[in-house]
Amino acid sequence: MTMQTQGIHHITAFVGDVQRNADFYAGILGLRLVKKTINFDAPEVYHLYFGNEQGAPGTIITFFPWAEGRKGRIGGGQVGVTTYAVPAGSMEFWKSRLAAYQISASEVQRIGETYLSFADYDGLRIELVEREAGAPSTWSFGGVPAEQAIKGFGGAVLYSTEPVRTADALSRTLGLERTAEKDGYIRFQSTGDLGNIIDLKAAPVPHGAGGTGTVHHIAWRAKDDAEQLEWGRRVQSHGYQPTPVQDRQYFNAVYFREEGGILFEIATDPPGFARDEAPAELGQRLMLPAWFEPHRAVIEEHLTPFEIREIGVKQA
Repeated sequence: MTMQTQGIHHITAFVGDVQRNADFYAGILGLRLVKKTINFDAPEVYHLYFGNEQGAPGTIITFFPWAEGRKGRIGGGQVGVTTYAVPAGSMEFWKSRLAAYQISASEVQRIGETYLSFADYDGLRIELVEREAGAPSTWSFGGVPAEQAIKGFGGAVLYSTEPVRTADALSRTLGLERTAEKDGYIRFQSTGDLGNIIDLKAAPVPHGAGGTGTVHHIAWRAKDDAEQLEWGRRVQSHGYQPTPVQDRQYFNAVYFREEGGILFEIATDPPGFARDEAPAELGQRLMLPAWFEPHRAVIEEHLTPFEIREIGVKQA
């Protein structure tokens, strides 16, 4: 049976200061904080989710903010660049906005498209690209009107220590279609309309080092639990070692590391972020799974408070 993922479900990264993280992704990029929870494996650390108004799969970037964390190094075995799709005709708005916040950005060309390339406060590499595909945003915040707002992921650029093997995982295991090879990259495309274009650097990249300013893993979409189980069997049949299913409250997760060193996850689309908060109230309070609720007071005591706020432009 041929299986194909629709594309990226979410991308998860390590960052430093939690307020600076919120200021960048909500205050400057205009994304919505759709869930404020904790790292279930390290409850002293937040797990923050930013995306579109609903936190739909294909729009979600998540962060583990740790102010004392060591600085990472982007390299092989990681997502090197996270790509966001913006509406056609909106690039001039984004150039002006980034410049107003004194964020250095440059245009780069890759496989027939123009990208606006920059970094967040922790050094994570970000790109914006104009795309017709993908539903427009309905969220407006901090001076980013909905008609100019980020739709969700355009895709990602993968850095692999073994690109031939990573290419095999993308095409043979995940079912992505290989569509181009140009400018030192191999392009793959999934069936979705967001998070659907993956560019793999064709040359091997030396190993990176995990830490702040690097991506921890990239997650691919499964439509439900039944399909996720099929994915687990498929992944195992292709020689990988998937984990048991992990309950992440807002999706279920299975992880495996492909041979180029990148940690992959298969995540279910449901149940979504409105399972424990009303859609209009997403991200407004710390949400804990039932097994951590008895420890709420201690957990909150050890978490640094932050707020979602509009960021004023510095005057020259």
